[in-house]
Amino acid sequence: MATTSKQYKAIGEDLWKGRTEKINSELFALTYGALVVQLIQDYEDYAEVNKQLEKMGYNIGTRLIEDFLARSSLGRCSDFREVGEVVAKVGFKSFLNITPTVTHSGAPPPSSRPSSAAQQSGVPGSSFILTLDENPLAEFVELPDEALEGGLWFSNVLCGVLRGALEMVQMQVQAEFLSDVLRGDESTEIRVTLLKYLEEEVPVGDD
Repeated sequence: MATTSKQYKAIGEDLWKGRTEKINSELFALTYGALVVQLIQDYEDYAEVNKQLEKMGYNIGTRLIEDFLARSSLGRCSDFREVGEVVAKVGFKSFLNITPTVTHSGAPPPSSRPSSAAQQSGVPGSSFILTLDENPLAEFVELPDEALEGGLWFSNVLCGVLRGALEMVQMQVQAEFLSDVLRGDESTEIRVTLLKYLEEEVPVGDD
């Protein structure tokens, strides 16, 4: 890997320090919380709220990626393992000022495929898990029993952001919460799984 984990962390730090349009973290958390409450009131169905949060995040991600690429000047990642490093150490740091721990896993290997992690890290089924030691969206939040029983993933917008951003760089992924401290779990974890690489397409209406 041309760029080391430590170098990615430094890039993320520099991008955050250089960002001038920062929003107060408390205001950010309270505004997001109000959005979730409104969705719950509108849909009265926690599964649907999860879908709407993911959809909103997807739309945000498709736009954030342009800003991210322009400001970071990073090239194309060599494999999905490197994607995980960039997402955790540069992406999350530059936008939310947090650095999740990233844990990699290769695809389940058919008997005919070489089993080394390096060879598997760019194939469909490869995944990484982001463990969030802190979550700016969940400040001041305590979920009621009804939301816990209904299966609400309070910060599901993050899964949508990841899916939308990576789709814009030709990676179709599935992003899902595995656990959340708001739901009584010991940690907050998001798993991102590579489904397939997309062909570069010219947008409809463009020559």
